[in-house]
Amino acid sequence: MHLTNFDLDNYLKELETILNMDSGSSYPEGVAKVADFFIKKYKELGCYTDKVNLSPRIGPCVRVVTKHTDRFDVLLVGHMDTVFPEGTTLKRPFRIKDRIAYGPGVVDMKAGLLSAYYVIKEWMSQKNREGSICLLMNSDEEIGSVYSTPWIKEHAAKSKVAFVLEPARSDGSFVIERKGTAKFEVIFRGVSAHAGVDPEKGKSAIVEMARWILELDELNDYEKGLTLNTGTVTGGTVVNMVANHAVMKLDTRFKNPEQIEKVESVMNRMIENPMVKGVTASVKRISYREPMNPNERTCALAAKLERLGKKSGISVKWRPTGGVSDGNGISSLGIPVIDGFGPVGGNTHNEGEYLEIDSVYPRIRLLYDIITTV
Repeated sequence: MHLTNFDLDNYLKELETILNMDSGSSYPEGVAKVADFFIKKYKELGCYTDKVNLSPRIGPCVRVVTKHTDRFDVLLVGHMDTVFPEGTTLKRPFRIKDRIAYGPGVVDMKAGLLSAYYVIKEWMSQKNREGSICLLMNSDEEIGSVYSTPWIKEHAAKSKVAFVLEPARSDGSFVIERKGTAKFEVIFRGVSAHAGVDPEKGKSAIVEMARWILELDELNDYEKGLTLNTGTVTGGTVVNMVANHAVMKLDTRFKNPEQIEKVESVMNRMIENPMVKGVTASVKRISYREPMNPNERTCALAAKLERLGKKSGISVKWRPTGGVSDGNGISSLGIPVIDGFGPVGGNTHNEGEYLEIDSVYPRIRLLYDIITTV
């Protein structure tokens, strides 16, 4: 079906407008500008909108529904925040070259948000439409959706299916499988001493931390999908003092919860049995996102998307990823979810982020087609 309410030139002009609004996770004022842009446009369509303030630390979140109801046939999810700080768009504003659009957040995920708008615009123009669509746009996804996850799960539990507007993989693949993630902070406390006069009296927190880094690294199992990365370390005061404190932060990715339980078990054992006697360690789990593993209903929905794609001449492929999204939390409720419905692009989170313009319309049309079937 050809969408009657889509115009690529208008899409690109609107994309330029919202991309040139800085909306880093730590810049609530910028996120609010993006929220107001979409609220105005959805109100013009006749949708019901709510601006939701979940925390003063982040920008507002937005809920859009096509009709008042407690149950939703389709849930769409996307985020307005980016990883880029205030001032980035002045240095690298939206630009197009050879059918490729560039800019901070162009594909992750302002293009996806705008795509959702055109899907709902087409939906609202149909006089014989049935069912209901709910769109949630959060403002803290790039910092782990710390505040918005309960809000998203609350709506997901009332929905039949969900589609997440994260960008497609660089080869156009969709996503129904994502690893879970847990991040930990480990604090080590030792005993200081002069490194030249009486080093034997010291108990080095850094040495104990080094032992943890090496032992935890041995747990990496790429074939089974468990990975661990000590991303940051700090410790000590001056070079000629045995360090009495150290801190490490650990990122883990896993395919099933049993794997992270194994990691926590190993850390508990190391707490109880320090290599450097006299050094203590304490572990704090600072974030957790469930793995996104497809269930039977997800697989059935994916098969339906493949059939629709074949009919429209659009290749529907799948690729698992270790990156997490709001689809992880939705999937944990048993709701069938397909992720990566945004346009094709790549180099997210860096200066080369890009969007393939020719992928925009086909993926909007495919999203509209799958929504009308469910």
